[in-house]
Amino acid sequence: MENSAVPSISLRAMQTGSAVGPQAVPAPVAPLIYHDPFSMRIRRAKKALSVGVIGYGYWGPNIVRNFHMQDDSQVAMVCDQRPEALAKVAKAYPDMAVTRDVQEVLRSPEIDVVAVVTPVWAHFELAKAALENGKHVFVEKPFTATVQQAEELIELAERKNLKIMVDHTFLFTGAVRKIKQLIDAGELGDLYYYDTTRVNLGLFQHDVNVIWDLAPHDLSIMDYLLPARPEGVVATGQRHVNSVEDIAFLTVYYPDKLIAHVNVNWLSPVKVRTTMVGGTKKMLMWNDLENDEKIKVYDRGVNTNTREGVYDLLVSYRSGDMWAPQVEATEALKLELGYFNECILKQQRPINDGHAGLRIVKMLQAANESLQGRGSQVQI
Repeated sequence: MENSAVPSISLRAMQTGSAVGPQAVPAPVAPLIYHDPFSMRIRRAKKALSVGVIGYGYWGPNIVRNFHMQDDSQVAMVCDQRPEALAKVAKAYPDMAVTRDVQEVLRSPEIDVVAVVTPVWAHFELAKAALENGKHVFVEKPFTATVQQAEELIELAERKNLKIMVDHTFLFTGAVRKIKQLIDAGELGDLYYYDTTRVNLGLFQHDVNVIWDLAPHDLSIMDYLLPARPEGVVATGQRHVNSVEDIAFLTVYYPDKLIAHVNVNWLSPVKVRTTMVGGTKKMLMWNDLENDEKIKVYDRGVNTNTREGVYDLLVSYRSGDMWAPQVEATEALKLELGYFNECILKQQRPINDGHAGLRIVKMLQAANESLQGRGSQVQI
């Protein structure tokens, strides 16, 4: 495994308990290792892939647990700046090495995969250093902070024959996979619209606005489900609590009159996770907060025709049955990380690879540009 030089990386990338600004740069600290020497533990129980996880804040524990439970991978080391976070790792996984020095993860010849679970402003430098040291990379959403950064990482990974996966977890939920089956089978017909709401009270961020925080979920789902690529984005929003937008509305234009709308909001009194998809044949509602019947398919719609000599459009309404397809309940992150391991071992291209991450970053960047223009349309 190539062991190239690692650029200087700020330890602020380890602060994952809450989003912080670039000014919060802690002083360098000495590495902190618990338990046995790392290399001895690796040799005892080596699986096909050894994983190093950078960041043990909100999402990091889920990444560690699901990578560690896979048949083909184990987490060999966790890196975080905060001693209290590393103490939690040590308590939950007594045989797992921990460190406050990110370069121990990036330079270790024993580690095959690096998972970057940090705020987005740290993704690029950490992922780039991991790729330069011959590691496959799993990156939390969104992929990068700019289109240029995403393109550079994709080029580097392809040149080194390494895999990138962006954590678009919802693609692996039973609901999204079922909707994909229905759309691909033509059950809904030609699509008219995609309308989604993702709102709740908080969690307020300081380094990214509500679009960059919440919309990547919905944009990645749209990228996976919808049969065409977007042509333009219109975004409006407003700042109420701090210096970033906490409520926003995105309209995404597609070919053939397909239109998508995304409502994201940190100021909602209730938590809502609903999506409606309408087509020429049928329509569906997905409520991700439902325990049962997450998806409901409605045989409802409109039929239009004209009579000879009559110029007014005649509209008839169709109201048929509703049915709720069965949705698989397996944990999405478990499926996603198992799939990533398989892509690495079998040299397959993930559906949520760097190119998929780039498409989402392009939409996010276009949305930001539209926000600055108070709702001007930005081409993608």
